[in-house]
Amino acid sequence: MDDYHLFTEKVYTKLGIDLQQYKEAQMKRRLTSLREKRGYQDFITYFNAINKDIDLLHEFVDRITINVSEFYRNPKRWDVLKDIIIPLIKTNTKELSIWSAACSTGEEPYSIAILLKEHFPDVKTKILATDIDEKVLEKAKQGLYLEQALKELPANLKAKYFNRNGSQFEVDSAIKSKVTFKKHNLLEDTYPTQVDLIICRNVLIYFTDQAKDKIYNNFSSSLSNNGVLFVGSTEQIFSPNKYGIKLLDTFFYQKTNQ
Repeated sequence: MDDYHLFTEKVYTKLGIDLQQYKEAQMKRRLTSLREKRGYQDFITYFNAINKDIDLLHEFVDRITINVSEFYRNPKRWDVLKDIIIPLIKTNTKELSIWSAACSTGEEPYSIAILLKEHFPDVKTKILATDIDEKVLEKAKQGLYLEQALKELPANLKAKYFNRNGSQFEVDSAIKSKVTFKKHNLLEDTYPTQVDLIICRNVLIYFTDQAKDKIYNNFSSSLSNNGVLFVGSTEQIFSPNKYGIKLLDTFFYQKTNQ
């Protein structure tokens, strides 16, 4: 066994993160770059280092999770969410259950909280936001963002739901209170059930086809009847019917009653 595969086994034992479920060439390249940047000649000495140094460990987890997000990313999709998806799913339930999976630093779940408060103020909602990276979850809970993250957000919403804090913008406490953050590993942990809307965007492109199959099946099981999965612009699902879902609109898939 080469030292990279031994490294992946040690990481799995320590963190429960299965690097073999990620596309190997991409992940190995990303981690080799990080390892060499820190001056380690091979993966085993690098593992021994991250095993002892919490800052190196956080940096490693940050590198394997893709923490790039912004508010209202791909605004036209948020219009579809507002005009078609939410009206469709809110008719079947007293309380909307929404899950922002692999939420990174929180832009996505806060975006959905803003959209709901702005356009569906009378709809009772529960928003769960999860990620494997505890460091980004802590940042998400703080709700502090540079202006770049708000570039797609309409100016009136920026003024209404953010407070300037030095060079950053802080999410209004009323919006913060709508979101519950929790650590969750998509490949290992139990999924929530009876979810009306799952948002998981631009994450699964880094996984192997086998891992994606597992996650899509789990998402389907997690959805309520007629619940909707919202994926990223790079993640069109081919043959969605094999997961018990159907294409509803571009990047939106609805659970089918089978």
